[in-house]
Amino acid sequence: MLRQYELVDLVKSYDPEADEDALNRAYVFAMKKHAGQFRTSGDPYYSHPIEVAGILTKFRLDSSSIIAALLHDTVEDTDTTVEEVRSLFGDQVASLVDGLTKLAMIEQKSGNSKQAENFRKLLLAMSDDIRVLLIKLADRLHNMRTLSYCPVDKRARIAKETLDIYAPLAERIGMQEVKDELEEIAFAELYKEAHDSIVARLNFLREQGSNIIPKIIETLENDMQENGIEATVTGREKTPYSIWRKMQSKNASFEQLSDIMAFRICVDDISSCYQALGVIHSKYHMVPRRFKDYISTPKPNGYQSIHTGVIGPEDTRIEVQIRTYQMHEIAEKGVAAHWAYKQGQKAEGRHFRWIRELLEILEQADNPEEFLENTKLEMYSDQVFCFTPKGDLIGLPRGSTPVDFAYAVHSRVGDTCVGAKVNGEITPLRTVLQNGDQVEILTSKAQHPSTEWERFVITGKAKAAIRRYVRATQREQFISLGKEILERLFKGENLEFSDRVLVNVLQHFEAETIEDIYAKVGEGLVTGWDVLKMAYPAYKQSKLDKMVKSIKAPLFRRKKKNNPIKIKGLIDNMAVNFGKCCHPLPGDRIVGIVTTGKGVTVHKIGCKTLSKFASEPERWLDIDWGDDAENEFHTARIKVMLLNEPGALGDLSNLIAKEGANISNLNIVNRLLSYFELLIDIDVKDVEHLNQIIANLKSSKVVRSISRAAE
Repeated sequence: MLRQYELVDLVKSYDPEADEDALNRAYVFAMKKHAGQFRTSGDPYYSHPIEVAGILTKFRLDSSSIIAALLHDTVEDTDTTVEEVRSLFGDQVASLVDGLTKLAMIEQKSGNSKQAENFRKLLLAMSDDIRVLLIKLADRLHNMRTLSYCPVDKRARIAKETLDIYAPLAERIGMQEVKDELEEIAFAELYKEAHDSIVARLNFLREQGSNIIPKIIETLENDMQENGIEATVTGREKTPYSIWRKMQSKNASFEQLSDIMAFRICVDDISSCYQALGVIHSKYHMVPRRFKDYISTPKPNGYQSIHTGVIGPEDTRIEVQIRTYQMHEIAEKGVAAHWAYKQGQKAEGRHFRWIRELLEILEQADNPEEFLENTKLEMYSDQVFCFTPKGDLIGLPRGSTPVDFAYAVHSRVGDTCVGAKVNGEITPLRTVLQNGDQVEILTSKAQHPSTEWERFVITGKAKAAIRRYVRATQREQFISLGKEILERLFKGENLEFSDRVLVNVLQHFEAETIEDIYAKVGEGLVTGWDVLKMAYPAYKQSKLDKMVKSIKAPLFRRKKKNNPIKIKGLIDNMAVNFGKCCHPLPGDRIVGIVTTGKGVTVHKIGCKTLSKFASEPERWLDIDWGDDAENEFHTARIKVMLLNEPGALGDLSNLIAKEGANISNLNIVNRLLSYFELLIDIDVKDVEHLNQIIANLKSSKVVRSISRAAE
């Protein structure tokens, strides 16, 4: 543990103007407040914030950040208040401590959404001041270093969260050293067998070629000197976790990897980088597809370097990284290397493009889990770099499409995207973009996001925007449906239906507007009868009982309403689903059931499932097929007894195909000596189409019997 004077000396070594008095007071304050508290390792608790502060000095952070690190647990774990911190150490320190305290409080919550909510809070805090993230990463790093003292189940959760969130965030802000150490500890905890295997192989290679790295370094140094390039050459092994991830992604064995060893050449300026590259490529054979120029096209986190794979000295396949000393400083320390806070500036995170994009996803996400899912997509994928027609560079995850590109340019461009030109040629929107593609997005004010896009987009920003549109569309449908339900219910009971009546019940249903009431009813979260009884408390229960009894009568006795609700299929109506119990088709008599979270589920009249809703008349809707329903394909289920002989299944599928239908699922439910009993789902247009198929199958010699299936 760092002593008080040692910590102050470290800060003063890179920031002579640091507030020495405040640093000393913060050190003593933390020790006093945490006195009597101990960590699971048995160490005094105050050793933790002191070690966190020590980690931050390696990244030359300002004194406000160091003081906040010393105090980051005092508000949460002691009787200290944020206002007390503010009065003793100023607004900046208090703001940082407050942000870190809120994060810690979220981390203690239980439930499946904890990790997602934790990440959401972290994003909001770091968007206000990026130093919150730097302190949090140092806090997580020290906790990971002492992970072995935690209970086994807690260790696994912390390690997984570290791999999922904190290591990718460290990479995003360019803190390579922190990222590597977080990944190494978490990897060893979660995948011990794989970790130990890779470490053993690395040790074996080290023993077999103990002098190969020094030899390669010496040869590369001579190559640079002979060509008049002043350079520093270093060599290193890739981390076990990065090796394991590459083995996973490339489905390759350890022996098949070509870049386990990497060598770095640091020079004074950019022109020397390309001069050094020329020397390497002129002397050694380049490995195809192993060249990347991150100097001309930097990574989103500011990382710059040239990477190339060659058959280098000693006939060894190696990776060579070429960069300037300044680039190397940024590569190792990331955002901390920019030293943005020396003059007491507030280091807002919103000027980082990736943080702005995550904030957009946060605004569009429906819940914390969806936000976490989409942001993981943003943080994990390898990058491809594409250009706008004006030459602006857009970095995207590998596998991205023109729709992802459109949303990366601007949300409005994505929402109105109708087509794309890639390298001057019109291409489908699902086309996978490649490095260096020039992409022009074609837009139309009449366009809106398509639900089909979500099947092929890659970026979290695109997925979040599409889901936002779907939710907005669904809400409109739920509002329309809910209003229809309530209007018919109230008028059927000869009760006034008006905004004045509904305003009085808003508070009871935790609704801010009347549309919220409609949406809750349409989605099935609230029943129409609940609203009616709350609006008219004196309404006689006997009338309700009478309605319940009448609904239990046979369905064909139910009176047909004058204005049945029309349905148009599933493509543009996300609030309608078809019952998988009876597979209704155009031509069938149907009824709608309001289903929680799904809108309306359509059933055939006579479906056995309907008996479950006999006592809930408010959920029943008279509906009818739309005029264009037969223009879409619908799933029907048939039960077939098929002769057990070679070619029978082929004959069956051919007969179905000849009728213009398609088999979407097939299940053998019973095997007999002479026959198979099959349940087959086929896509047909309507009942007439299905009946034609059944008639043709009945005439086949391989079909013993056939009927429309129902549960």
